[in-house]
Amino acid sequence: MGSVADDGRIAMAVLVMIGSLTGMAYPCTTIFSFGDSLADTGNLNVISPSNYCFSPPYGQTFFHHPSGRCSDGRLIIDFIAESLGIPAVKPYLGMKKFGDLNSAVKGANFAVAGSTALDFSFLQERGIHAENNYSLTVQLNWFREFLHALCSSSHNCHEVVANSLFLVGEIGGNDFNYALFQQKSIPEIKTFVPYVLNAIVSAVNELIDLGARTLMIPGDLPLGCSARYLTIYGSMDKNEYDQNGCLKWLNEFVEYYNQKLQSEINRLRRLHPYANLIYADYYNAALPLYNDPTILGFPGLKICCGNGGPYNYNTSAVCGDPGVIACDNPSQYIGWDGLHLTEAAYKFITDGLINGPYSHPQFKTLCFMNVSCGYFNTYID
Repeated sequence: MGSVADDGRIAMAVLVMIGSLTGMAYPCTTIFSFGDSLADTGNLNVISPSNYCFSPPYGQTFFHHPSGRCSDGRLIIDFIAESLGIPAVKPYLGMKKFGDLNSAVKGANFAVAGSTALDFSFLQERGIHAENNYSLTVQLNWFREFLHALCSSSHNCHEVVANSLFLVGEIGGNDFNYALFQQKSIPEIKTFVPYVLNAIVSAVNELIDLGARTLMIPGDLPLGCSARYLTIYGSMDKNEYDQNGCLKWLNEFVEYYNQKLQSEINRLRRLHPYANLIYADYYNAALPLYNDPTILGFPGLKICCGNGGPYNYNTSAVCGDPGVIACDNPSQYIGWDGLHLTEAAYKFITDGLINGPYSHPQFKTLCFMNVSCGYFNTYID
């Protein structure tokens, strides 16, 4: 088997050849998104407006007010949309609530903060408390509902879907987060991994069956570097930490999960040779922030919006609570509230996905060279 670089060049050559023969050139002009708080642009705000993410100082950097995003500003999905010249992707439940579904032809975001890949009942049976039941299954039901409405009112609905970029995640992180918050063991949490992967694979298969042709599937971030986990699992044993001060055992679990996810994506590529399946390597795109934060202008693992402790995180007084204030300049921090990142960190990660080596095959190649949503991809790692 050839190298990844060789496979990428072969795929690119095939894509260009197909394009020259057929004359098709369908750049991604629409985004449909599924996931959790790393992608939610306002759905949970419709469901539960009292959630802490919707109080000041959330949204202070870019929007200057809470925007329905669990950060101080824009998320990865916002920067991807900007890079493609696409308007910010609106939350589906907001459009539905205000009778604005006609604008969903320009894209829709089905992600809900706190969501899991697995259904609520699966986690409940295992003694794990999830914050909501807006799982990937529920989000797919919303998409089918939207698609039915779109196809009832538009003859080009299938063209819209084929020319769209589908962001399938990040999703699954909360399945592990909820278990970790309850201090479940890693061996027990690893037993959930096949089920999480199956939920994501099933969603990808269904979206392709519904006409999706370009799908980005992200892995998880380095959870061992988050202030919340560093506080919950703080230890006097220096061997539990890496050279950056992150929890080694937790990042090793994330690496394990991400490797399994990539294997599933490779299997899906063989099953769907006419779809573009992009693995978004959030983990390695984020690592430079922690490996050398001072060179990049960040102060390390301490977060912007918190209330004391070595990482400025306090489980009893979190960002959004009365009396908890944010730093003066969030752009100088990686972590925003202990679990979510700042706009500056999300921008850095997105740049690594679009312009760097952290998307496989390269997102820039597929989505910026008229070789994207309308083309067939034979990239197989």
